[in-house]
Amino acid sequence: MGLPDNLEQVLNSRCFNGEQQRYLHTSTVLDCDMHFSIYLPPAIAIGPVPVIYWLSGLTCTDENFVQKAGAQRYAAHHGVALVAPDTSPRGKHVPDDPDEGWDFGKGAGFYVNATQPPWDHHYNMYDYITQELPQLINESFAVDPGRAAIMGHSMGGHGALTMALRNTGQYASVSAFAPICAPSRCPWGQKALGRYLGDNQRDWETYDATALVYRAEDPPPMLIDQGNADEFLDEQLNPQLFASACEDSDFPLLLNMREGYD
Repeated sequence: MGLPDNLEQVLNSRCFNGEQQRYLHTSTVLDCDMHFSIYLPPAIAIGPVPVIYWLSGLTCTDENFVQKAGAQRYAAHHGVALVAPDTSPRGKHVPDDPDEGWDFGKGAGFYVNATQPPWDHHYNMYDYITQELPQLINESFAVDPGRAAIMGHSMGGHGALTMALRNTGQYASVSAFAPICAPSRCPWGQKALGRYLGDNQRDWETYDATALVYRAEDPPPMLIDQGNADEFLDEQLNPQLFASACEDSDFPLLLNMREGYD
């Protein structure tokens, strides 16, 4: 498939008989240049392959998962493409946390469409992940959009759960590792949602996975893996709230609590 003029390849490395690549493009919805990484398994030479979108957590870029997870080995074996976007808009003209915190602003877009100035012009990560980036991937690479899944870690787990619950039919499954399950009820989420969306907490529920369970219809299979020794478990992550909502709604959730893992 030919690459569009908007897409510039900045990295290509041979990896488990596939290709680990990185690209730069101009995002319309974010009004800035964005990087994303993509692993193309060897099976893509035969025909379109399934694709998994990976959403990283606070302070990360598109490269953290690519460099640290070792997922390419399994993606190559199963014939799956992996797409890892960045976690926020970037650039000198993009506003950042005025308090210079690590849990808001650049590297912490929280996968929402901001409604409050000055964030509302650039911080539209929800539309970027669910609409603009998949369209670019589908047009540029031999992936099968009918076999797409989404997953993520921490802030990215929050994003993955939210997007799967709000876009029934777009993702075949959703998986999350140590996700922020109820951002309306934790310090990280309250800070981010309050600044990006304003003081009306009813607006926050649009991006709160636990609240969305009660509104969703026919969600895909859901998996959460969580260590029970995680220092953020009780204050920030709250998987028990999400599990209770799924039980109330009779929705499919596999929650694995991992003994001794942080």
